[in-house]
This record gives sequence, structure tokens and C-alpha cells, in this order.
Amino acid sequence: MSKNNDELFKNVISHAKEYGFVFQSSEIYDGLSAVYDYGQNGAELKNNIKTYWWKSMVQMHENIVGIDSAIFMHPTTWKASGHVDGFNDPMIDNKDSKKRYRADQLLEDKIARYEKDGKSAKAEQLQEAMDQALKSDDLTGLRDLIVEHEIACPVSGTRNWTDVRQFNLMFSTQIGAIAEESDKIYLRPETAQGIFVNYLNVQKTGRMKIPFGIAQIGKAFRNEVIARQFIMRMREFEQMEMQFFVRPGSEMEWYDYWKQTRLKWHKALGTSPEKYRFHDHTKLAHYANAAVDIEFEFPFGFKEVEGIHSRTDFDLSQHQKFSGKKIQYFDPEINQNYTPYVIETSIGLDRMFLLTMINAFEEQDLSEGDKKDSRTLLRLHPCLAPVKAAIFPLTKKDGLPEKAREIMNSIKLDHNVIYEEKDAIGKRYRRQDAIGTPFCITVDHQSLEDNTVTIRERDSMQQERVAIDKLNQIIAEKVSWKNLLN
Repeated sequence: MSKNNDELFKNVISHAKEYGFVFQSSEIYDGLSAVYDYGQNGAELKNNIKTYWWKSMVQMHENIVGIDSAIFMHPTTWKASGHVDGFNDPMIDNKDSKKRYRADQLLEDKIARYEKDGKSAKAEQLQEAMDQALKSDDLTGLRDLIVEHEIACPVSGTRNWTDVRQFNLMFSTQIGAIAEESDKIYLRPETAQGIFVNYLNVQKTGRMKIPFGIAQIGKAFRNEVIARQFIMRMREFEQMEMQFFVRPGSEMEWYDYWKQTRLKWHKALGTSPEKYRFHDHTKLAHYANAAVDIEFEFPFGFKEVEGIHSRTDFDLSQHQKFSGKKIQYFDPEINQNYTPYVIETSIGLDRMFLLTMINAFEEQDLSEGDKKDSRTLLRLHPCLAPVKAAIFPLTKKDGLPEKAREIMNSIKLDHNVIYEEKDAIGKRYRRQDAIGTPFCITVDHQSLEDNTVTIRERDSMQQERVAIDKLNQIIAEKVSWKNLLN
């Protein structure tokens, strides 16, 4: 990470805390590693991202419906899905620092350094060797690559490594009143299985016809040994997933469709197209016949924000096998029963949140001549902004606060708005810029005479005099989901 990118990332993290977006969990007890809480503005932004996704998936598609499945599931679910036996990360310890690392991430960091230093041939060679070792589950081979390329522990600076071992990432607990009689269950490591085990319920009650999709937003839990990069990799996180059920043989057509559709969803927010790229998987998961990541260029490099996978019929077939229940679809068009194939789109909500914060964060120098001025703003799309408008009385007297609150009460049912009267107008503007509020409305003495106010736009800082009875319409047009979903 370059110095500028490192500074940007640190500034975003600091800004997220200072302005009520993200807090360290249990901070008064020195925090809990890789667990975070969303503050008052963070919760609003997060909910708006969820709304954008839900509307684009469920509301805009006649053949996609949404569910909300439980976090706890029958333990056989995870046996059928392969998580009990195969949900592992290759870990390696440094004997001197006692620190644990993911072997593949150590190698990925080395590849990135080779590329940065212009050693593209070495980077390509190491990438191919690592992909081959991962594909064949060659743990010894992974360690040999770490040794061969002289990768040192970032903490101790030594190369005194243990063997590479696999660690299961699932959290387990017990269910039942008496511990000795309890059954072992897991906190779900993904939300997809909640969709698969409800396939029959949804298909029958919704009278769904292939192709159709089931969408879900929910918490998942993974015992990440390596937690880093703020909310990029957490132990408790949220996913937005959609499983799209299709006729066998048509999966690649739908795979390509959802690949392009999901990238379009990201770009609609105004992000620079060059910040995104597709990254095809070289090592496919046991259930997939095609997989690609949509990656975003974070300050620390390109990282996955969403995955599109062609899961074949693995999941439904496995649950049919382990449950003994017939999970098939009768297709009247071809007069045939079959187990549907599945195309999955899976996006990490927390990563999308971080992407949005980084993309919107901007520090501006507004100095003119000897007059020094600056501001920090979040250039959020108005649809995503936590607060849509802030209403300011110019002073705390002469009936201006009462008029401002009257305006606020007329708007707040339709939009999330706030009232603020502390400090000078300029300082109030700066605070709202910092949380991404697209509009600031100032009530002054003229407002009492002609029922007009000054509305200031965040990005341009331009001000306009408008009628109070037009405010709701003006805000509604700017923050309408139609601006994103068309």
C-alpha cells in the first residue's frame, strides 16, 4: 500500500468513528477483535445499501422473492453442504512472533510486491504455483513456496515457519436445556443454505416457475483467524445473497447474465468503472463449474466485494440425499422432472459499506488568497445518504426555531431529516458535509415573510431560494430510487 493510499485508509477509518458510522465492538472493554458496531449514521447508510440491493433484486424482478431464514439450522445442513468436512483455511504460524497467518494471503502479498516492483514474470510464476498448490490441497507445497520466496513474518521479521495446517472456520455451540444432553449446532457461516433448505417451501407456496430466484439478507459468522483491514474481514458479518434456480444446460447463459447485471448495479452508484474488474477463479469450489469475483480497487489493492457462482445442482442434490426428501422441479415445458441448477450472486454488505465510504470520502481545499478553508465531505449518492436534509434556523430567536421545526415535521415522515441550531451556519454545513447530507435548508427572517428558504446542495455548495411547500417534492426527486433503478 502506498503512503497516500495508507493515509486515505486511515483517514476513512478515523472519519467512520468520529462521525458515528462504525465503532469497535465493546470498546469500553478494549474492544473485541474483528467485531464492529454500526453507529447512528452507519446504521442508516447500511440500511440504505440493503434497500438498494433488495429493490434491485426482489422489487424489480417478478420472478425473484425474498425470505429471512434462521441463523441456527439443523446440524446435518452443514454436513450436506460440505462445511463440516471442508470449510477450512490454510494457516501457518511464525514460531518467533507466535502470530498466525493465512498461507495464501502471505503469498498474495508477495505477488503484489513483485508486481509493484516490476517483476511481473516472478509474480505470474508464483501465482501459477500457488493456484496449483491450492487446487490440489498441497499444504506442504504452500509452505515450500513461502520458504522459496523468502517471505518473512511482518512482526518478527524471521522466516521460522511451522507447517501449514487447515483450520475450520465455523463457530459451534450447543442447543438444549442441559449442557450434557445438548446437541452441537453451528452459527451459519453463510446464508445460502437457508435458501436451499427452503427451496420446496418457496417454490410450492409461491407457485414459482423455473427460472426463479430467492433472495436473502442476513448475518453469518466465521472464526477468522486473521482479521485485518477494518471491516473488510470480520467474524460477524452480513451477506446479501440471491440463488437463481435454472434448467440444467442453461446455467452458463444465466451466469453471464448475472455477471453483467451485478456489475451494472455497482457502477450505477457513480463509481469510476476502472475501479472494478472481474477476477475468474482458478480453483473452483467443490460445488461450482464457474465462478468469478467482482473486485474493487481499495487503498490496499483489488479485493472481492461480490461473487457470482454457477453452483450446478450440488446443493439441492446434497440436501435431497441427506434429508431423504425429494427436491426436484417438474418442468411442464419439457415434461420432465429435474434438480435445478443454481446461479448465485453473493455480496458482502460490510465490504460494500467500506467501498461506499472510501469511494465517497473527499478532503477539499477551499482556500482563496489569504483565506484558508477546507472541508471533508462524503460524496454519497443521495439515495444512500444517512440523512437526506438538515434544517437550520439562522438564529435561535425571533420565531426561526419554531418555523424550522414546523418545516421539519412536514418532511420527516417521508425523509430522514435532522434539526440543528448550534454554532454558526458555516460549521453546521461542514458537519453535514462530513456525514454526506445532500441538502441543508436554512430558515431566516425572510422565511417568516414569504414562506421561502435557502436550500444548499452538498457537492456544489450552490444555494437557491425555494418555496417551503416545494421542499418535499425537491428532496423526493433527488433521493428517489428511480435515479438508480432504471
